[in-house]
Amino acid sequence: MSVGDAPRTAEDWRGYLVEYGGVYVQTANEYQRSRLTAEQIESHWLGAEPVDVQTIAAAEQRLGIRFPPSLRAFLTVTDGWQGVGGWVHEVSPCAEIDWLRNTGMGEDLIGVYTEVEQEESEPNELLALFRRALVITSGEDLWLLDPAAIHPDGEWTAYEFAPKYGKAEEYLSFAELFHASKDLMIRLAEKEN
Repeated sequence: MSVGDAPRTAEDWRGYLVEYGGVYVQTANEYQRSRLTAEQIESHWLGAEPVDVQTIAAAEQRLGIRFPPSLRAFLTVTDGWQGVGGWVHEVSPCAEIDWLRNTGMGEDLIGVYTEVEQEESEPNELLALFRRALVITSGEDLWLLDPAAIHPDGEWTAYEFAPKYGKAEEYLSFAELFHASKDLMIRLAEKEN
């Protein structure tokens, strides 16, 4: 798949994730590689068992939303994904996807950015995003999905937020963000060689 040609359906995700896992295994640093099993290194499969539609529906009911199509398709193939490049450790399993505001990191970010907004005396876009976004990863950096920005195809705008830089990079969907992370792993590996 080329840049911008992100997976959409469960069938797309199956092949794509094995390819993605291969890129991750090939570009993993010593720390990342030490977290992988021999089977994961050989198979390039860094996921889990898929979840059924009832489990997805239960998570959606718990959150009061319907997941965007690319995330729903992803979860029907794997309940989370261990190997993500950069400062994201994993895509969370379905049961761990939550509103950022309900997490410790979210509470901290909302506290800090509330102070920033008060000091600047004007609305802070990141604070508004943190209050409404789903967090779908764990790690130092976060992947967020914005329920206030739903496209005609049902996809939600996605963000990769790097707290240490205070920047959120915007993507059209979860699938586009996932694909961009693969492209970044490839570009970084090419730079090192």
